[in-house]
Amino acid sequence: MEPILAVVVGILFAITVFLFLSRSYVRIILGIFLLSNATHLLIFTMGGLTLEVPPLIPPGATVPTEAIANPLPQALILTAIVISFALFAFLLVLTYRAYQALHTVDVDEMRDAEPLVEEDGA
Repeated sequence: MEPILAVVVGILFAITVFLFLSRSYVRIILGIFLLSNATHLLIFTMGGLTLEVPPLIPPGATVPTEAIANPLPQALILTAIVISFALFAFLLVLTYRAYQALHTVDVDEMRDAEPLVEEDGA
């Protein structure tokens, strides 16, 4: 199962790079969202995948008796999912506000819409 997920993570990272190279601000934001999901899947896969085996140590034992998944990456990923969703929502609102102000989501046109800064000749 891990090799399949490794290929999926690689594909997600490749799609993310493609979206980052786009001129559309919306595609860049989708790339950020996809990057966070690919990272979560990568950390989850590195923690180990086992089916129907809880990460518990039986009473009286000092080590697990069978192969278990590491519960720490799973707990960290749950927190990271909430944070990345909040970031995604914030970036969507920021994009909508930028569209209202500049009437475009193209990165180059946004740069052209910025006011020019005059440099002092001193």
